[in-house]
Amino acid sequence: MTFSIVARDPSNGRFGVAVATCHLAVGSTVPHIRSGVGAVATQAHTNPYLGICGLERLEQSADADVVLASLLADDPLRERRQFHLIDAQGRTAAWTGGDCGFWAGHRHRMNLSVAGNYLVGETVLTSMEQAFLASDPCWKLGRRLMTALIAGEAAGGDGRSIHSTSAALQISGEAAFPLLDLRVDFRDLAVSELMNVYERSQELWAQQWRDSFSELPQLNRLIA
Repeated sequence: MTFSIVARDPSNGRFGVAVATCHLAVGSTVPHIRSGVGAVATQAHTNPYLGICGLERLEQSADADVVLASLLADDPLRERRQFHLIDAQGRTAAWTGGDCGFWAGHRHRMNLSVAGNYLVGETVLTSMEQAFLASDPCWKLGRRLMTALIAGEAAGGDGRSIHSTSAALQISGEAAFPLLDLRVDFRDLAVSELMNVYERSQELWAQQWRDSFSELPQLNRLIA
């Protein structure tokens, strides 16, 4: 079982991927992001090169549909794959092969895509989509993604009654490396634990800024 959400914040162009699974080390294989280029989540008989090549092709063509078609054409095991992506303009594309296992599917729109396999049903994806869209647009992208991931888990998640044991969150910044890259493994409630880690990271980030500008009272009040 794996379900994920890929999104773009149109206010600043940042990309994010949040994913949960019953497998281990999902953060090392599924999420792929690059500032100014796009984001890819590849799952179901995961092939990390779909993410690596996907970002390279997004940088070249900058069109999600074109990149999806080219990746599928090059993959002889495409019926076993599931992946979705978003380009720099917020256009999305998704693929769920026929051999991904019941229930599997995806939903995508401008700036947002959700996908999953071996789920209790489509309600997992609709819950994720609705939770993201209903979240406050002023929230940071990471919080909106985690809210959606929690909604998917609450909707039933895995159709085989196996709790998520691995979860990950990546957010792009302005640099080539992720602004935020959080992972939880070997946990019975990995999604909840990842949310705790995210909350703690934001507390530490805010404290770091407050400490850095402690000698500038006016700016410090703005940060707090």
